[in-house]
Amino acid sequence: MPRPRPPGRPSGDSALQRERLLDAAVQAFAHAGIEASSLRAIAAQAGVTPALINYYFGTKQRLVEAMVEERFLPLIRGVAEELQQAGDEPHELVGRFVRGLSAIVVEHPWIPPLWVREILCEGGQLRALLIGRIAPLIPLLLAQRFAAAQARGALNPDLDPRLLVVSLIGLTMLPYAAAPLWRGIFANPQIGDETLVAHTLALLERGMEV
Repeated sequence: MPRPRPPGRPSGDSALQRERLLDAAVQAFAHAGIEASSLRAIAAQAGVTPALINYYFGTKQRLVEAMVEERFLPLIRGVAEELQQAGDEPHELVGRFVRGLSAIVVEHPWIPPLWVREILCEGGQLRALLIGRIAPLIPLLLAQRFAAAQARGALNPDLDPRLLVVSLIGLTMLPYAAAPLWRGIFANPQIGDETLVAHTLALLERGMEV
């Protein structure tokens, strides 16, 4: 006769349950904010009991940390690896960043609202993550390479390499974060991702010309 399972333990599809919880947490954190998202609502969205959040993650903070480590940072590292391979030519750096980040955002549309709520907004719970872990991977790397390109005459001398990084991130991310607004204003939801990427690159590359 099989021994009964101890109370509170998940069934055999535990890995799937954990993944569903992370998926639900990502959506909740992006659209309601980390502070406003309840564990009960996340569990309901994942189709499991709240006790399973405690079983897999223990606390809400550990759920946030798991989301960062397993969902968010791997995507950022993918963009960083692309930039590492791009060399020092500023147009190639910009092209790889814009195309790489745009592709990720299209595949994972929760990124722009999470970026706005938890990194850009004052009090966002992921702001320290940007400063401590993301900045060395992308913003600081780009600023250093842009500065080197400018020093050898390959980048517009009127630009500040650091502010060029700010413009690059803003021009790439903000259109996706604000898409529901501007698509409604211009009544043109047919503006596709390729058009958006081409527009962003045109703005940046023309301004970078020496």
